[in-house]
Amino acid sequence: MKHVTPYTKILIANRGEIALRVMRSAREAGYRTVAVYSQADARSRHVQEADQAVCIGAAVPAQSYLNIEAIIAAARASGADAVHPGYGFLAENEQFAQACRDAGLVFIGPSPEAILAMGNKAGAKRLMIEAGVPCVPGYQGEDQSEARLAREAERIGWPVMIKAVAGGGGRGMRLVGSAGEFAELLRSAQSEAKNAFGDATVILEKAIVEPRHIEIQVFADRHGNAIHLGERDCSVQRRHQKLIEEAPSPAVTPSLRERMGATAVAAVKAIGYEGAGTLEFLLDREGNYYFMEMNTRLQVEHPVTEAITGLDLVALQLRVAAGEALPITQQEVQFRGHAIEVRLCAEDADKGFMPQSGTMALWQPAARLRVEHALGSGSEIPPYYDSMIAKLISHGATREEARRKLVAGLQDTVALGVKTNQVFLARCLQHAVFAQGGATTAFIGQHQQELLQREVAHEEGAAALAAVLLLETSAGARQRGAGRRLSHSLPTALRYEMDGAQQAATLTDLGPHRHEVKVGERRHELEVVELSGHRVRFICDGVMESAATLRDGVRLRFSWRGTPREVLDTTRAASAKQEGAGAADGKLRASMNGRVVAVQVDVGQRVVAGQPMVTLEAMKMEHIHAAPLAGTVKAVHASVGDQVPSGRVVVEIEADSPAA
Repeated sequence: MKHVTPYTKILIANRGEIALRVMRSAREAGYRTVAVYSQADARSRHVQEADQAVCIGAAVPAQSYLNIEAIIAAARASGADAVHPGYGFLAENEQFAQACRDAGLVFIGPSPEAILAMGNKAGAKRLMIEAGVPCVPGYQGEDQSEARLAREAERIGWPVMIKAVAGGGGRGMRLVGSAGEFAELLRSAQSEAKNAFGDATVILEKAIVEPRHIEIQVFADRHGNAIHLGERDCSVQRRHQKLIEEAPSPAVTPSLRERMGATAVAAVKAIGYEGAGTLEFLLDREGNYYFMEMNTRLQVEHPVTEAITGLDLVALQLRVAAGEALPITQQEVQFRGHAIEVRLCAEDADKGFMPQSGTMALWQPAARLRVEHALGSGSEIPPYYDSMIAKLISHGATREEARRKLVAGLQDTVALGVKTNQVFLARCLQHAVFAQGGATTAFIGQHQQELLQREVAHEEGAAALAAVLLLETSAGARQRGAGRRLSHSLPTALRYEMDGAQQAATLTDLGPHRHEVKVGERRHELEVVELSGHRVRFICDGVMESAATLRDGVRLRFSWRGTPREVLDTTRAASAKQEGAGAADGKLRASMNGRVVAVQVDVGQRVVAGQPMVTLEAMKMEHIHAAPLAGTVKAVHASVGDQVPSGRVVVEIEADSPAA
């Protein structure tokens, strides 16, 4: 029998919701917990809820959450004798696992050797081919020259997928449709991979058209036992990053589950794997499956597996790491019902899903769901880390019940102050293709325009509610009984912006807190029944409902029917904003808080509209900022390595003179 490795105090080498998730199971098992944090996270929930916490450096991940020496030093300082890496950051870094081993710390995860073997996509694919696991045709050779990669892409046949060998999360991945696109997309993938993982090496794979993305959860111990816990369907993705995950998959039959599970178990046994892991496959329309990669860690989407199996996957990790045998056999694994998870991300769906940062002014998670988060009203969302800020998980006896619960839970969720993808997620869940279980990895690309459209009636109702809330939440409005009215019959005109769009409304008092609201050509009768704290109950056109609301001077925020709104009262403001619109004034502005990773132009250089000028990295993704017009570069206000805020002018262009 192999030796046991007991421990009593766990340092969680991560942040946010996963740090809290690990703490929860660790506490239930009787362990003490230690948090590590960057200077940007000093007031974060994971810091507040740990038994001890140690600052490990500056906000930038390379100086904190990716700093192996600082994390090992934090373990020594706190007396921790085990480390849980969570996911992301150093979770799949064999050097970190080795450093923990060298320091005498129990690493709650696989061995450095297993991470090295399976964490590199090229090496893992070679191992799986040798083990007889079906793999996507491709190239995983050491020759990384552009000429060799281009030849291999031609041999494989278009379309081809470029993938970084290290890391995950969709970074360093590009889909190439033709030879003409290859060179530019290759350089882009290599640059992103180098910045994200410190390794620009890529592999090439034949792109499977509209596949399902299916992953198998596995567990193995040091006593030779290995099991699978079924599959998860992670097909709904954007930019190769998962948005919605569910278990079981609507496309996997019991016999296919058995075959894929057996393949996954055989694979981990072949490499002597220990702990939690996930093998990811592409499933084509004919039911053929192909190995893509293995994640040698806990997955973001592990809660859906927990929901249908009744198992605590973190607790299993803790037991296996201590040297215990798995407490369950394959025959004892039972699946009950259906579970779906969505990833709530700080991003603006209406502006190309640009990452967002700032203060979450009001946060009220849905009571009817399992919500994994580290948020609170007033929480700061920094620009340095992944854009995912929460996970919402539903479980039902059937897939439809789980889907219905999740839609309702998203509509109940209140997230005001930082834009999120909340509405977009609900629309994905409500779309007929997803509801019928037909979503593939092409789902968002095929239906994005529909998913971003808003209902006219809902927009008009929100504009009417915004006008009434501006009036009713103004200083002294409740005491006076009717907002800013001058007399019982004199209408009140309001001008305001709602989500950046200009609005105008006329309100006529019909009695205490009752108003006729005219927005455009529509009229609504709206009565505020109760306004207390952050909740308003009102009757609109005969229907009573409620909304969350928050007022701060001329700024009003509210969430109604699952849609957050930001309103700015401009009634007393000077005419319209006089800000340059970007293209008109020749000033290229940063579209988000981010770090400059490339400056592609110099002063005096001629540029054409759409030419790449500056590349920013925000929340682990690169975003190319292009020239808004043709002209000559007049000034460059950014250098590689700079951290720039949203709206900062980074390049100025002197526009070409109009043709005579």
